[in-house]
Amino acid sequence: MERSLSMEIVRVTEAAALASARWMGRGEKEEADGAATEAMRTVFDTVPMQGTVVIGEGEKDEAPMLYIGEEVGLGQGPEVDIAVDPVEGTNIVALGTWNALCVVGIADRRNLLHAPDMYMEKIAVGPEAVGKVDINAPVSKNLKAIAKAKGKDIEDIVVVVLNRPRHDQLIEDIRKAGARIKLIPDGDVAASINAAFDHTGVDMLMGIGGAPEGVLSAIGLKCLGGEIQGRLKPRNDEEVKRCHKMGIKDVDKVLTMEDLCSGDDAIFAATGITDGELLKGVQFKGDKATTETVVMRAKSGTIRFIDGTHSLQKKPDLVIKD
Repeated sequence: MERSLSMEIVRVTEAAALASARWMGRGEKEEADGAATEAMRTVFDTVPMQGTVVIGEGEKDEAPMLYIGEEVGLGQGPEVDIAVDPVEGTNIVALGTWNALCVVGIADRRNLLHAPDMYMEKIAVGPEAVGKVDINAPVSKNLKAIAKAKGKDIEDIVVVVLNRPRHDQLIEDIRKAGARIKLIPDGDVAASINAAFDHTGVDMLMGIGGAPEGVLSAIGLKCLGGEIQGRLKPRNDEEVKRCHKMGIKDVDKVLTMEDLCSGDDAIFAATGITDGELLKGVQFKGDKATTETVVMRAKSGTIRFIDGTHSLQKKPDLVIKD
């Protein structure tokens, strides 16, 4: 991939965040997602690449744009797989709470898992704990391992878990082991990425969330030197067949970083829609708006935080094509 794609992808996530942030706190999650998706698709058309969406808004008959298999970009330049989540946390935007993001990840063609839209069990950690945790191990063993790897007491470890009834036993096990928990309503991509930054106060993510979000998390953690392990959790025969259709024969296999995002290069960008531990959300003032974005590349190990100020008068449609 060309390194210039990093900044091109930032323009994509910025546009999506600006569009969706207008719907923050208005209780209209579909409108927020639709605005972000349209803005993201528009800017993708200006990027010099030959991109194929492998993680997107659904199948062609389910989504008008950014559907799985759609080709985006100018049709010239590097051939890449693209994973998108125009609004990671639609309910978060609708309610105006924390950690909604616009997210894009890219890798060379055929290097991203074509994950079906279903549940995935996950465990995600930052660089210090790579190779120290095992999704098959008891919760207490993983917590002891990460505490040792990070030089902390187990009582100081913070685990992010989606606040769902399916996690009642997991929550009990974490508390019994002595660690602390941050329950979140949505947004486990943000939680996974936060585990690789000390200042967020997050040490790991555990639990069951979306499989597409697992791939996006893997791209980000690959850039950060972290790790995520996953296992698909199909709920019925139809979802098992969907796995097989997408090339996943062993649905019980533990998916490693190499399964989720292979190769030696990947680019990840996320722009905050609402405020979070890692990124500030979009702020509007008059004909200006500000954004904060993190963009990372695996091959170079570079991590950039970019503050953007946008003229809504000069760029009312969020993109200048010329």
